Amino acid sequence: MNDNHPYILDACCGSRMFWFDRKNPLCLYVDHRTLHCEKIWSSGNGESVRFCNIEPDVIADFRNLPFRDGSFWHVVFDPPHLVNGGENAWLIKKYGKLPKEWKPYIREGFSECWRVLRPYGTLIFKWNEYDIPTKEILSVIERKPLYGHKSGKAAKTHWLAFFKEPEEQ
Repeated sequence: MNDNHPYILDACCGSRMFWFDRKNPLCLYVDHRTLHCEKIWSSGNGESVRFCNIEPDVIADFRNLPFRDGSFWHVVFDPPHLVNGGENAWLIKKYGKLPKEWKPYIREGFSECWRVLRPYGTLIFKWNEYDIPTKEILSVIERKPLYGHKSGKAAKTHWLAFFKEPEEQ
């Protein structure tokens, strides 16, 4: 890996919501789409505008990443977690939507992220149980995380850490 190559891959960056530095030079941000949209919310306090900007460094499907094996020390995989919803729904625009046949989609995405992860690298998998329980997702990806953490008001968002041992290449 040369000095100009990022060490971290965010394989489906969306609007980079959980990043403290959304332009971190150590990370390469990938998504299959670009999007610039706004939503006007009306409430008792008047109107407010929310924006969603998806501007990846590389446009690619996380199931077919254009990188060689073992390219990154750290991979973040935060795929869409919604199965239901209209294409113009704000949450679908913001987070994306899983296809009806979501199991192979998630399995292929995780496998591809694993492929580009270096030995001794870590993969952080973020999942929200809005439509699909984490237990069901783990049965699809067929790897056991080292540890994880539930977050959010309803503890439905799970952060799971995976470690790639050399023999798992």
